[in-house]
Amino acid sequence: MLDFITEPLGYPFIQRALIEIVIVGTVCGLVGCFVVLRGLAFVGDALAHTVFPGVVLSYIAGRSIMIGAFAFGALTAIGIGVLSRSRRVSADSAVGVLFAAFFALGVVLISRQAGFKKDLGSLLFGNVLGVSREDVIATLIIAVIVIAVLFLLLKEFTVVAFDATMARSLGYPVFALDLVLLLLVAATIVVSLQTVGNILILALIVTPPATARLLTDRLGQMMALSVAAGVLAGVAGIFISYHADTAAGGTIVLAGTALFLLALVFAPNHGLLSTFLQRRRGYHHVHHYHPIDEAAPPGGH
Repeated sequence: MLDFITEPLGYPFIQRALIEIVIVGTVCGLVGCFVVLRGLAFVGDALAHTVFPGVVLSYIAGRSIMIGAFAFGALTAIGIGVLSRSRRVSADSAVGVLFAAFFALGVVLISRQAGFKKDLGSLLFGNVLGVSREDVIATLIIAVIVIAVLFLLLKEFTVVAFDATMARSLGYPVFALDLVLLLLVAATIVVSLQTVGNILILALIVTPPATARLLTDRLGQMMALSVAAGVLAGVAGIFISYHADTAAGGTIVLAGTALFLLALVFAPNHGLLSTFLQRRRGYHHVHHYHPIDEAAPPGGH
């Protein structure tokens, strides 16, 4: 059993991958809480796909994929915010239009590049085992900035997440805060690109917070549990993928899904098992309740 852990640690690329996934799991776990609470999973999915042409352009130019990805992610976040302000264009419609257009642009760019297909898999599904020391440092820098902004605006994000209407009545700039949150999501997607790739990114942003949401009703605890779930899934996924010789990105996502399913069944208050037991106890309470006994007069007559 000890070899299961110690053997992979002997390789520098595994060590870098573990550091990378701890950073990514942390930032995804924190930002993802507000994506889940604000119901922005579809927006997160759209952002994950709209950064694709930026990734392709960066690759063609021989630059870091983070540069192009963040440029298109920021452009999408601003575009969603601006388009959704129109009364004739709903937020969902704005997301759908940009999602389709930018992803199609990425496909067109790929079709023009001979020999690009061999690298397409790592862009779509990630290659955490191939991250360099420079990649880890870049990820850390972006993650620190994202987390710093998140905690700086934590109070405002919390009020908007739980009641946007009340936040507006209190004078909070809800549109600006939503725009900042979308930019943070875009940055989070950028740092996750090499870990799980373009297609599986949403799982890292949504699954750990969704798991934590089943376990607690308090935001602080939810954020801590979300980070723990993201990091645990990432680390477990890397070790399992090493020994099972499977794709690391997909294995990480499946490990996170397994944690979610465990929480879904066994969560103390909101799990399927506890809900079933509560209903069962309620049924027995009603079944053994005899109102005629309570209605009888004190003397039993």
